[in-house]
Amino acid sequence: CALPISDMQIVDLPGFRDYSASDDAAKLAEDIAKLDEAFMEEKNNVIICIEQAGDAANMATLHRVKKFDPELKRTILVRGKLDKFYDDLHPDNVNSWVTGFGDIPEHLLPKTFALSLPHWDERTSPEPPEPFGKMLQAQNTRDVESLRQKNVSSKYLNQIGFMNFATFMEGEIERQFASAVQPVIKRLAQLEEDYEKRKAHLEDSVNFTEPKAVKAMVRDVGVSFGHALNHVLDGLVASKTGRMSLDEELHQFHDYHKSRGTWTSDSMLPSADFSSLEEYLDYFRDDLRCTVYDYKLNGGAQFRRLMWESEIFVRYAEICDEVNKRDIVQARGVAITTVGWRDVVVKILAKEAHLKMKARVRYVAERLRWFFKEQKEAVVEFMDSVKGSADEKMYSVLFTKHVEQLKQDPMVKEVVFETFDKVVDRQYEEFMALFENTLCATFNNPWLFMKRRVLSIDDQSLEETYLPTFEDLKERIETEMQSGADVEQMINGWVANVPEDLHEVDEAVDKVTGIIIATFKHIRSQIADQAGLFGESFFKLPMMRRLEEDMCRIELQDHHLEVYVKQQREHEEDLAKVNDALKDVKACLEKLRTFQANKGLRRRS
Repeated sequence: CALPISDMQIVDLPGFRDYSASDDAAKLAEDIAKLDEAFMEEKNNVIICIEQAGDAANMATLHRVKKFDPELKRTILVRGKLDKFYDDLHPDNVNSWVTGFGDIPEHLLPKTFALSLPHWDERTSPEPPEPFGKMLQAQNTRDVESLRQKNVSSKYLNQIGFMNFATFMEGEIERQFASAVQPVIKRLAQLEEDYEKRKAHLEDSVNFTEPKAVKAMVRDVGVSFGHALNHVLDGLVASKTGRMSLDEELHQFHDYHKSRGTWTSDSMLPSADFSSLEEYLDYFRDDLRCTVYDYKLNGGAQFRRLMWESEIFVRYAEICDEVNKRDIVQARGVAITTVGWRDVVVKILAKEAHLKMKARVRYVAERLRWFFKEQKEAVVEFMDSVKGSADEKMYSVLFTKHVEQLKQDPMVKEVVFETFDKVVDRQYEEFMALFENTLCATFNNPWLFMKRRVLSIDDQSLEETYLPTFEDLKERIETEMQSGADVEQMINGWVANVPEDLHEVDEAVDKVTGIIIATFKHIRSQIADQAGLFGESFFKLPMMRRLEEDMCRIELQDHHLEVYVKQQREHEEDLAKVNDALKDVKACLEKLRTFQANKGLRRRS
């Protein structure tokens, strides 16, 4: 029989047992109660409470149901075995019986049904004598006709028989589904949006993992990194990464070179009088009373403190212990009149002072190189802090985008940092080469270097300063030229006072030593003064101006691209899965929205 049956999931639970003849039966009754109550407690379950079609005042199961559904909003009452009570009903009481003689709550009445199901003697025939569907329809007809003959009210007639119950359940299922479908549609719509975003992200990822796109992306990130370095060196109050005091800075610098074995600890101290780094640091803290000694700094502020410490390191250069009588006599040659004392001074300075000053310059260069390599994480922190900050509009919008790629992609960070370190190493070499050229020129002709004079500012106030006239210019030039001549005369006077006779060699050595030391002091002072200028001009400024250009020339190695080829395959696989899932979600949404629209049309009709 092709009987239409409601499409619903029913859990047939055992009935409650109010009487138990033994402990085992009591235990069984307790287990049944726990099982039934667990299902009734679930708020999403609809309870079909089945009672006998007898006196409504004795509905014990309905009473239990009200503990979990007090207002009976999700309860449907079915009064079974109606055929047993045909004879008890007559026109005078049938309508009151349908309403339970007032014992069935009024709001439950529209969901209350009375019906009979087919039954037969299973002892004589385990199988139904007729098809079950046919028997069900026949029993339904008997129930309806029996109560119609007893003059049941027409408003209650649609609550009699199994078919009316089945029709109600179909409508109830549809109603509950319709009430629940809107949250489902909302969730599916959100899921569709999430999948669309995921799809767009994966499509971008597939495109970005193309070798050309990867190289362009890494270069763009590197350019932003180089641009951000300028802001870090300008000085950022909020920057905290990499901050260190002078004590921490020099300890880390020394540990860095010790761990790499690139420098001996002796050459990293300015003088043999300092037996350890701790004594050198005590000198800064106690003797020089460095005001920024304990301040934790990074960026441009740390750079200025570094140059100040480096200048002091250079000024500690001495050659007193390196000059001896044998060297001076040896430099004069076999014939005592062959080489002048000027030449002797130049030879000694070139042999001893040049190497001393080169070692000092190398210290400055090493300090600068280490400083810049330590600023990488500070730059990343700055780029990451731009978004949401008060001065966000002052900086490039690309900082926020590119810092995410630096943080999330180890390969990008590795390549950008490697390029940065290479640029720092190149600037180190150029700094050393430029300073080496300066030292060579200086010690090849120290007398020309001695003529350089530092501009002195008179004690006159700025109010007395005025633009020079043409006559003032001529006078100034004559004075400056005469000043150089005065220095030349002074040097000639020094050399003229050195004895030429062999028996006065000791006196000659003393005077030449004095000239060497005085000349070296002047050169050392000039070099120390220029250390800061060279650090700014030949290290810091080229780093700030040329770093972005170097980042634009980044080339990726094969092992870098292999990673992205693998990622591209993974992204393509993920994209295929997302497309399938998105297709399923859209199909579900379309069906649910169609159902929702049809439901609305049926309601309006």
